[in-house]
Amino acid sequence: MAQEAMFYQKLEANKVQCSLCEHRCKILSGKRGICRVRENREGILYSLNYRKLIAAHIDPIEKKPLFHFYPGSQSYSIAAMGCNFHCLHCQNWSISQVKGDAIAGREVSPDKVVQNALDSNCLSISYTYTEPTIYFETALEVARLAQEKGLKNVFVTNGYITSEALTYLAPYLDAASIDLKAMSDSFYRKVCGARLKPVLERIKEYYELGIWVEITTLIIPGYNDDEDELKKVARYIVDIDKDIPWHISAFYPTYQLTDAPPTPVSTLQKAYQIGKEAGLHYVYQGNVGQGENTDCPSCGKTIIQRSYFTTKNRLKDNKCPYCEEHIQGIGMSGTKS
Repeated sequence: MAQEAMFYQKLEANKVQCSLCEHRCKILSGKRGICRVRENREGILYSLNYRKLIAAHIDPIEKKPLFHFYPGSQSYSIAAMGCNFHCLHCQNWSISQVKGDAIAGREVSPDKVVQNALDSNCLSISYTYTEPTIYFETALEVARLAQEKGLKNVFVTNGYITSEALTYLAPYLDAASIDLKAMSDSFYRKVCGARLKPVLERIKEYYELGIWVEITTLIIPGYNDDEDELKKVARYIVDIDKDIPWHISAFYPTYQLTDAPPTPVSTLQKAYQIGKEAGLHYVYQGNVGQGENTDCPSCGKTIIQRSYFTTKNRLKDNKCPYCEEHIQGIGMSGTKS
């Protein structure tokens, strides 16, 4: 089911320019943009993945990863096919990268998505697995209805949305888990087929719009594990807000990036120290089964224990029970104790 897309301008000779993401593709009639799911049909841009879900699962919110947004809760997680990045190491390449013309997925109405989330006792809906920006029309419809029904909305994103699209969506978004893949434009161009600058600009904008932000960096040996680069990531986050959580995750060879080895735990530990020395209050290690607990930035005691998801939450009224330091986040007292 194709739907006329939002955020595009008509040009001469039936060409259009999409302004949904920072590629801002100029698309000839009969052609598609970089995402492969937005097609120009005689001067009208269509969203080809509209209401076509390729995945729907119930996940712990910690999987997004979001550690400071209602820890211990569950999130109804959906995706449609396609992506505006072409990451060589994409774990979900089979649903993010469109090969050929067909757009797989099952047509599901926004009402059904929201009802499924409510029936599953989920606190939020996450738009994840692929890049939610490129199924914007579907995400917007679901998010509006979800908000009406008391559910929270979460974007798990590469941050390549345009400012105009983000501003439009922001009233319905509660949190965002944003990938900051590197602080090198050459990395973004070579590995992802994109640029760094728009991502940096958009992360700040998410934050300034009042959306809860957590940042994830997947560390790939030989690609973005240089100590100076990791320091740049940490300083960039600190300059926005030292209370933004930074998730540093281990890489495992996959898809088209198999020349790099798995990330050593020692590299994650080094990045953790870099983050803490830069002044970040909350730094986490991912994909290695350790380093996921939340420690109070004031007294240093462990206040939330995690093993894949929240297993013990000692917070009371979002405060450390030992020193009463306020722990930044939303719903930090969580759903489990």
